[in-house]
Amino acid sequence: MSSIRGISGKKVLVVGELLVDIISDQNIESLAVSSQFSTNQGGSSANLCANLKWLGIDAELVATVGDDNLGSFLIHELKSIGLSDRYIHRSVNRRTSVVLVAKNEHTPDFIPYRSADLAVKRVEDAAIESSDMIHTTAFALSKEPARTNILRAFTKANESGKFLSVDWNFAPSIWQEDDGKDVFKKLMKMNPLLKISVDDLERFTGESLTIEEAVKWLDNLNAQIICLTCGKDGVWFKTKNQAWQHKPALPVNSVIGVTGAGDAFWSGFLSAFVHEKSIDECISQALEVAKLKIEKPYPLYKK
Repeated sequence: MSSIRGISGKKVLVVGELLVDIISDQNIESLAVSSQFSTNQGGSSANLCANLKWLGIDAELVATVGDDNLGSFLIHELKSIGLSDRYIHRSVNRRTSVVLVAKNEHTPDFIPYRSADLAVKRVEDAAIESSDMIHTTAFALSKEPARTNILRAFTKANESGKFLSVDWNFAPSIWQEDDGKDVFKKLMKMNPLLKISVDDLERFTGESLTIEEAVKWLDNLNAQIICLTCGKDGVWFKTKNQAWQHKPALPVNSVIGVTGAGDAFWSGFLSAFVHEKSIDECISQALEVAKLKIEKPYPLYKK
């Protein structure tokens, strides 16, 4: 297995959503079921940034929260694990975004209540220049003005030779009337590292896909690395111009919940990538971190 050249001892800039996850205390089938809930720091972008920090990577988050007590809660949570709030904007005109989540062992049911998270400000040039990788998500790109500001940051980073990372966690309920295809095409022109789940891909294409059909569809993309995560069925992955490979998911002792497992997987992958590990080693670490998240009833970075 040939190695992918990564970056060592450098900074990852994460641009996207920081919000409150209100998650059911017990596994439930859907939000139609009565349950008790707990408040957590959430948002795929913020989760990944926090996980990277926990894994020893220099990471910073660009996001927007409301100038309210939930915003204060989120900033306190970030600071408690050593993340800076330097690029966290507090909007006086928007409320902190909230997502209700029904925790279960499969694909969690969720309902987003969005306001501040979609108002990501223009990313400072200095923040882009001082970083070696920039990451974002489909969730963050789904609405303006965040979309324009994130794409501008990606374009500038790409022109400067930075690594780009995308978690295409696509959900039609988030994008609504927009199918996301124009944004996706713009991202793929920049040769990113792409993480997408089989559920994400089915929602994005509007088709029920076999693994063979999914990898064939992904084969047409211009991406430096592609990881197709398949839950309990492991992950299919490839580097540009190389054949697809598969690694099975690691057995778990108990499934506490799968919420955040995808973010954990990708943070494990990127933390190995920035230390110039081979693609095989990156995938192995990703699976280890995902396993840990599934087995733990709280965020990875919480003791």
